[in-house]
Amino acid sequence: MSNSGVLRDDLIAKYQKAFRSQPANRVALNAVTRTAIPDIAMNREVIAKTDFTFSHDIKTGLITNQEKSGRCWMFAGLNTLRLAAMKKMNLDTFELSQSYSFFWDKLERANYFLETVIETRTEDIYSRIVMWLLSGPMGDGGQWDMFANLIRRYGVVPKSVMPETFNSSNSQYLNYFLTLKLREDAMLLRNMHKKGNGIGELRHTKEEMMADIYRLLAIYMGEPPKEFSWQYRDKKRRFHREPNTLTPQSFFKKYVDYPLDEMVSLINCPTKDKPYQRMYTLQYLDNVVGGEIVRYLNIDIKILKGIAVKVLKDDQPVWFGCDVGKMLYRDGGIMDTKMFEYDKLLGTGFNLDKAGRVDYGESRMTHAMVFTGVNLVNNKPTKWKVENSWGDKGGDKGFYVMSDGWFDEYMYQVVVPRKYLPPKLKSILKEKPVVLKPWDPMGSLAMMY
Repeated sequence: MSNSGVLRDDLIAKYQKAFRSQPANRVALNAVTRTAIPDIAMNREVIAKTDFTFSHDIKTGLITNQEKSGRCWMFAGLNTLRLAAMKKMNLDTFELSQSYSFFWDKLERANYFLETVIETRTEDIYSRIVMWLLSGPMGDGGQWDMFANLIRRYGVVPKSVMPETFNSSNSQYLNYFLTLKLREDAMLLRNMHKKGNGIGELRHTKEEMMADIYRLLAIYMGEPPKEFSWQYRDKKRRFHREPNTLTPQSFFKKYVDYPLDEMVSLINCPTKDKPYQRMYTLQYLDNVVGGEIVRYLNIDIKILKGIAVKVLKDDQPVWFGCDVGKMLYRDGGIMDTKMFEYDKLLGTGFNLDKAGRVDYGESRMTHAMVFTGVNLVNNKPTKWKVENSWGDKGGDKGFYVMSDGWFDEYMYQVVVPRKYLPPKLKSILKEKPVVLKPWDPMGSLAMMY
């Protein structure tokens, strides 16, 4: 048998000698074995030069908190919508119910999963697609188009109408038991198919299964309202009462009226398999059966950035998705590529570029937030104001600052009105999207907390 590739004793001795010959390694060892690496590698110059003032700054409400749930995409979406409601009602701050949208997402997502089980009923249980579907029947993460599907169908309600519950804010057990039930249901549906039951019988059984899912959700979060009354006092202390009973859909139409159908999703994925100026979608990346599919237009980062700047200059917020955990100083609310000097501390470079990080599993979209400001110098951005949904403890009362260099490296998606796109990009929106496999990196869901 060949010893080629074996980690030989002489090689280990060589590595030991090289390590001990460098005094800096001993200093690093002494520090790192006693302290968290980010605390040691933190670049104090970045902290000193970072401030939270911006040349363009949108008036927003108080910061929100998704707590221990992966609802960042939903919070970011509702934070975008609430600014329209605040303007209509002349309020300083306001929140739409995240629990309400969360309930319907869980119900629709369960239905969508069981439909995929029926659709793939002829596939082997160990096929990649079935194993992928079964790997996560119920999670919290999502995308803008999934959010828009929920709002189109179910509308919105004020947070006071359906407030948070323990399980909406701490979704671990909710997801565990829903996943357990859905995997059981998947087995039952596949077994029915093996016994010769037709698709009609499978769907009838699925509808009965969904009654269990609804009951579990109602126990965890309460039932969502069908109708409600609404009254409020604006920032001038004037009292307002809605004379009619509202539905979630009528409340959205009257008090929010956000142009969901005008919004487009732009991404920057510089990998060779995804040419720019093409439309993409993901197989099985949806939450509502019969809803709009997820659509992405992949473009150069400079073009994406320029469009985002135009929207912010018009005092409009921008929903976005990024890889938030990279070069993030969470307590300080700073995202900067120079935030940590890991290479100097550890004595080695980390040199994957953006495409390499995506291709080799090092980076993908993990979190959604909202741009509510940008700092322009000579009409070029230097930093971006970020409205997060992690409460008010980090950054400037929960608002973060993103360096423009960080934007280039770790930003993947923005959602903007189509009117801000140049004519050439608008025409591409009409093209049939390339369908990517569900495990493609661009199919990642925003869910960090």
